[in-house]
Formats: sequence, C-alpha cells, structure tokens
Amino acid sequence: MDFMTAVKTCFAKFADFSGRATRSEYWWFVLAYFVLALVGSFIHQYVYFLVVLVFLVPMISAGVRRLHDIGKTGWLLLIGIIPLVGLVLIYFMVQPSQAEANQYGAPPVA
Repeated sequence: MDFMTAVKTCFAKFADFSGRATRSEYWWFVLAYFVLALVGSFIHQYVYFLVVLVFLVPMISAGVRRLHDIGKTGWLLLIGIIPLVGLVLIYFMVQPSQAEANQYGAPPVA
C-alpha cells in the first residue's frame, strides 16, 4: 500500500474499530501524522492542536485495526498509557500480518 492510499483508507475508516489494517497502512498513516504535526507546530500552536484533533480518532482506530491484524485485541492499545510498558506496542505494530483469517476477519487486501 502506498502513502496516499493508506492515508485515504485510514480517514475513510476513521471510526471503524473492526477489521484489520496492514502494517504498511498503519505506518504510512503514522508518518503522515508526524509530518503534519511537525509542520503544524512550526506554523502555530493552534494549527498543531487542529492537526492532533483531526488525527485523534483515526489514529486510534488504525491502531486497533493494526492490533486486530496480528490477532491481538484492540484493548491492548491502552497499555500505551503506562510509561515504558507502552513500548511493547511498537513491538506489536511491527509484527507481520497473519496470512490467514482470524477472529477479526479476512486478511486485508494490500
């Protein structure tokens, strides 16, 4: 999945917490968020706040769908609240997708 497709997909499924998201879809979306947040922070604090607000729900839903893709529950996203323990989420997010269907659906089409 390329950059633009990933961003469009994540915004199209902004409140869809079911299903699965590929590794490339998730990481391209995270990259888009970081780039826009960085640019927004240089422009003005209100622009930065607006970028964070716009990306909040889509980022959470993409994270939940990414965890579903590796066969984990989306509730594991909450361990990101715990300092240092939340680093385990990075390990989960870089894991390859399950090739077969799991309890969260069929593998997404890349």
